Amino acid sequence: MEELNCVVTQIIQVSPIMKIFRIKPNGWQLPEYKSGQFVALALPPTAKKCAEATEHQEDISPDKMVKRAYSIASSSSQDYVEFYITLVHSGALTPRLFNLEIGDKIWMGKKATGMFTIAEIPEDQNVILIATGTGVAPYISMLRANALKRTGKIMVIHGAANSWDLGYSSELNLLESMFDNFSYHPTITEPMKEPAGWSGDVRFIQDIWEDNIVEKSLGFRPTAQDSHIFLCGNPKMVNGMVEHLEKDGFVEHSRRQEGQIHVEKF
Repeated sequence: MEELNCVVTQIIQVSPIMKIFRIKPNGWQLPEYKSGQFVALALPPTAKKCAEATEHQEDISPDKMVKRAYSIASSSSQDYVEFYITLVHSGALTPRLFNLEIGDKIWMGKKATGMFTIAEIPEDQNVILIATGTGVAPYISMLRANALKRTGKIMVIHGAANSWDLGYSSELNLLESMFDNFSYHPTITEPMKEPAGWSGDVRFIQDIWEDNIVEKSLGFRPTAQDSHIFLCGNPKMVNGMVEHLEKDGFVEHSRRQEGQIHVEKF
């Protein structure tokens, strides 16, 4: 079995089922990566699960690591690697991750991969970053890695069930106050659960898009000629937005064809 090659240096409880983990390689350094890429995390099957985990029969080999890939939220210039993770109560890995404490060991892959990046997009193109839940993580990496030095405009549209699930909202609000070319628009779907009420948006992301939120926030209407759209999170949101964008002339990007819709499904 592979050696646990990293140590947990920080854990932030964002909500009852969401945590931010900072992990530092132990005696090695993760090679430079592009913001938006992902890397594998793993723990041995003997690692204990958190109390919130639900019981179910696991088909896990006792001599193999429990391994999953997660998008990176930190930038390559930082000496730690950060992840924003949701607890899947019946999952194989997240209940074990949620039982970790600062100082515990964990395994991380030694190379990040993925095409979900803004590295090849011309500097003057606008970039709209749309996410649900922890799908905002790769966008945080992009923003931390100087994406706001681009000449094009950038917007983050982030949907979640409740306000406490809107991870990184403080950081995103701060960036909006600092940069004229950046806008942040959060929305929640369960405002009735908010203890202090909610005065923000409560619509689904597709409805927000159809209401021309980008034009209202940044003063332009995105087209396939001047903008790239990134989608990360709930497959229902992603599929709905792809279908809607394709009607407006946007094309999904792939290895075979260049396009303006960039997709990362959970």
